[in-house]
Amino acid sequence: MHLGAAGCSLARWVEHGRPGSEQVAVDLDARLLELVRTWFALPRAPRLRLRPGDARAVLGTLRDGWADVVVRDVFAPDTTPTHLTTVEFLADVWRVLRPGGLYLANCADRPPLPLARAEAATLADAGAHDVVVVSEPALLRGRRYGNLVLAARRPAGHGDRDGDDGPLPLADDAPLARRLRSLPVPAHVLGGGELASFRAAGRPAHDDAAPSGGGRGVG
Repeated sequence: MHLGAAGCSLARWVEHGRPGSEQVAVDLDARLLELVRTWFALPRAPRLRLRPGDARAVLGTLRDGWADVVVRDVFAPDTTPTHLTTVEFLADVWRVLRPGGLYLANCADRPPLPLARAEAATLADAGAHDVVVVSEPALLRGRRYGNLVLAARRPAGHGDRDGDDGPLPLADDAPLARRLRSLPVPAHVLGGGELASFRAAGRPAHDDAAPSGGGRGVG
């Protein structure tokens, strides 16, 4: 599930790496989605369904446990609309995700990273499991403006299996950390105690303090 489709670059990457994946991509700009279908060699429905509309509203139409991954990549113009950053929004993300499902959120921020810290605190308040923040070291140190990715797994719920056979925690995934460090622009995985310190200054966001807005993706 892609919240913020834009040019569907991430959806095309998924299709390339995992051919046949069933994907839904949402964008507020209906005309953009029409052009993307014309311009690019996108997988046809049902492998990739394009849905115009508000990201949260469309998310609410999906059936429970449909998605392995939900990606939020929505900006208006350079900040994520606040109704897509709340505990109540995450409750719907958890509903749509399967047990062990992964949530990825792209957050643009500037020093001292108040938006990313608040999102990390909101994930904790929403009961997210296995939360990490991924970004360039200089950005994590609050030296400039840039993008951070927050990753988390859906909280365990009724009917979920217990046991030790689940995915390796993201903060402990050494191969993932090595791959991120070896990127053309190296990135760091912030988890555990580092993440606790990072989110300490953030306050969880709730719908009653979040004005709504649509936004569009950047992918």
